[in-house]
Amino acid sequence: MWNWATHPVSWLSFLGMLIGTVVILLLTLVVVMYSIYWQRKFIGWIQLRIGPNRVGPFGLLQTAADVFKLLIKEDIIPNKVDRVLFMIAPIIAFVPSFMALSVIPFSRTHVFTANIAVGALFYLALSAITIHGVMIGGWASNNKYALIGSMRSAAQMLSFEIPLGMSIVGVVLMAGSINLNDIIAGQQHSVWYIIPQVLGCIVFLIASTGELNRTPFDLPEAESELVAGYHTEYSGFRFAFFMLTEYVYLFAMAGLFATLFLGGWSGPWLPGWLWFAIKALIYITFQFWVQATMPRMRVDKVMPFAWKVLLPLALFNLVITAVLKAVL
Repeated sequence: MWNWATHPVSWLSFLGMLIGTVVILLLTLVVVMYSIYWQRKFIGWIQLRIGPNRVGPFGLLQTAADVFKLLIKEDIIPNKVDRVLFMIAPIIAFVPSFMALSVIPFSRTHVFTANIAVGALFYLALSAITIHGVMIGGWASNNKYALIGSMRSAAQMLSFEIPLGMSIVGVVLMAGSINLNDIIAGQQHSVWYIIPQVLGCIVFLIASTGELNRTPFDLPEAESELVAGYHTEYSGFRFAFFMLTEYVYLFAMAGLFATLFLGGWSGPWLPGWLWFAIKALIYITFQFWVQATMPRMRVDKVMPFAWKVLLPLALFNLVITAVLKAVL
């Protein structure tokens, strides 16, 4: 962890931070592009379709072509919107999602990421900021579909954030720390926390799906009801920013899941970064599998499910973990 009092920032250290930020950004863009490619291929196989296979070998460049198309499309700003808020909302949504990656330990050496003492808390705090960008974008669009989508997103994030945090507290109790590196270290000398925290893991998986607004909790973007939800009026690169935010959070949540329940980068024989990638891919593939197989829940069932089912289960897991920790 950087000590600002004893090690003031020099131009050299600032340059190092800047280079690290650029490297993580480029890595994130590549991961996002091929997460979308894997999503389209995986769901295509489940639904007995081929998936992208035209641009590049095996369709590997299809997502890159789609991104390029979005970036060069006309940026349309409707007349009746709040112009300033409409333009900055995608940035407000994206920046916290990218900053959340700064505490995820991708490898043993923690290259290009920060090893801070409150890593898990820092992640949760940043993830709560994105909803402001969504709300601002929905309100500034001056569109009823967009406003309803943004309100659904805010309500859903508030509802699922609490059981998600509670499921993380169970892991924190076992590790005795909210530092993500300490949590990984705690799993190196025992079993992965997915085994003793199986209930917390299940709650985390479901709550994180709702937090990410993914199927079956994709009510903020319900096409059959709201056209495209909070980004109905967006086009071009601003629309791409909202899509980028969604998949960056998917990558960040996969990294958090791998760290909390699967031992992070730790594992035999293979390099740490490869173990991390495999474990994160398991979570990402799970999300795509759910998307391909489950229908969207009714809007009046989602929030009660979070408060009446997930929250009691998370609290029960927390109590059991605390009792076992005290006894053993």
